Amino acid sequence: MGTPEFAVASLRALVENEFNIVGVVTAPDKPQGRGKQLGISAIKEYALTQNLTILQPTNLKDPAFHQELNDLAGQVQIVVAFRMLPEVVWNMPPLGSYNLHGSLLPDYRGAAPINWAIINGEEKTGVTTFKLKHEIDTGNILFQEEELISKSDTVGDVYIRLMHKGAKLVVKTAEALLLGKVELSPQNVQAEPKHAPKIFKEDCQIDWNTSTDKIHDFVRGLSPYPTAWTEITGKTMKVYKVEKSEHNAAIPIGHFQILDKKELLVKTKDGCLKIKDLQLQGKRRMLAEEFLRGFQVADTNDIL
Repeated sequence: MGTPEFAVASLRALVENEFNIVGVVTAPDKPQGRGKQLGISAIKEYALTQNLTILQPTNLKDPAFHQELNDLAGQVQIVVAFRMLPEVVWNMPPLGSYNLHGSLLPDYRGAAPINWAIINGEEKTGVTTFKLKHEIDTGNILFQEEELISKSDTVGDVYIRLMHKGAKLVVKTAEALLLGKVELSPQNVQAEPKHAPKIFKEDCQIDWNTSTDKIHDFVRGLSPYPTAWTEITGKTMKVYKVEKSEHNAAIPIGHFQILDKKELLVKTKDGCLKIKDLQLQGKRRMLAEEFLRGFQVADTNDIL
């Protein structure tokens, strides 16, 4: 059960390791792009190449879907980046339902674990497989593996690494389940776990009145998606990459300065950051140097 690219690696790994995939459950087709033509999920696209049975329920509580699922007679359900399942669904297979989650549970339960780990400046994260139960992301753990996060990593970088590491963990999980070698461990909650709620556009606006370190982590934790943003000359500008600057401009916090027609600086609470990769409203994504070549200013040290 899954929908986006993150789930495809796990399904592919199961297929390549010759597990019998009796069915794939994914999201219904939906209109995409300007033409609003029906698009299919990444999981469906791969499943079609393997001639796998595909179910696309609009309502996971629909008895007709439950019957279809039951008729497949699956022994275990592997869930990767999918929707919240009703108990009748996750409790259906004899060996249970297991979820792959992109964090070291119990920390970062929720919809955006990779983003929040980077936003919060974590030095490591990981993947976890656990057995589903009523409360989201709280089930007993089967396996976990760590992944280090460098200060230059974006969420895109860590996403790819966890996608492949998670696929291997899914295979390890399926093998253990079918061999009956399962040792489940309760989640070790010693303090209030860190949370990873869904991120909306309004959550992505950069607060320049914070430290350069926090803003740097914030930007890379949202790059390339859903992307941090700010405003410049009355327009929205997406920000994909920033770097610390040794130049400490004497300008108000949140204001921009163009330095030598090459660097776009912005003042933070405790210094300056260089915006390196951006996309101005209505324009394509580009490096700051290219942006500045086409940006009309009267003075190379104009404050914006």
